[in-house]
Amino acid sequence: MKNVDVRQKVLAANERAAAQLRRRFATSETLVVNLISSPGSGKTSLLEASVPRLRREARVAVLVGDIATERDAERLGRLGIPARQILTGGACHLDARLVARHLEGDEFSRLGLLFIENVGNLICPTSYDLGEHFKVALLSVTEGDDKPFKYPGIFSRASATVITKIDLLEHVDFDLEAVREQISTLNPGGSLLTTSSRSGEGVDAWCDWVRARLSVRMSSGG
Repeated sequence: MKNVDVRQKVLAANERAAAQLRRRFATSETLVVNLISSPGSGKTSLLEASVPRLRREARVAVLVGDIATERDAERLGRLGIPARQILTGGACHLDARLVARHLEGDEFSRLGLLFIENVGNLICPTSYDLGEHFKVALLSVTEGDDKPFKYPGIFSRASATVITKIDLLEHVDFDLEAVREQISTLNPGGSLLTTSSRSGEGVDAWCDWVRARLSVRMSSGG
């Protein structure tokens, strides 16, 4: 029972911090997208392909969660956008208080679009609200087509599932239609997009998905 009580207290504290973030994002009219996936699914590569397209519509920034190293933030910073690494020191997910702490500074003010690249994990990040508007799950074709039913938490909550590395489809055993059926079962209202950051296939459609939500956000005034 004590373990349950501690977890409930941790989640309650996170919910309070997330609510504060949500008010902040509403005031600044910032659209926030939380990217969740296994390690190596291609989150950073997808952002590298997307930012040059999306920065025409909005000022973009990225927070990157990892247990160690600042490599991903360095890669994204070369695109000329604010990119800050959040090192968790072993924790398998980001929480709202960590996000709030790393949003300090002028470079993270007046944003139109903020991507949060969560720690590579399909389980822990799912339970933690970061004040985002949308969770997006990434699944690479190299991971296998059984993941949605094996990890239903994230795939049932994600507003979109992005299949990555589709340029490798002919080299791996991955049934795209089976994944479509699983996503449809778990999340009938969710979108499914296919992309290759290497070839660029599908990246425009993914960016259009983001743009549509950015447009709604801007027209609603936050």
